Amino acid sequence: MTEEEILAHKNQIEKLSREEMCRLWRFAPAGHPYFQRDLPLWEVFEARFEKLGRFSPEISKKIG
Repeated sequence: MTEEEILAHKNQIEKLSREEMCRLWRFAPAGHPYFQRDLPLWEVFEARFEKLGRFSPEISKKIG
């Protein structure tokens, strides 16, 4: 992944809502770049997800 692609993904992560992040966490296909720990996107996603409060019972029920 190029530096430009990484920057574009970082910008996308910063725009995700809490619910969108929960959906990705639960339903993203194996190998999704946001969850590959060898890419810096994992750290960006993890920090924002933590900041937004991660899952709540309400969100969990809503997304299934």
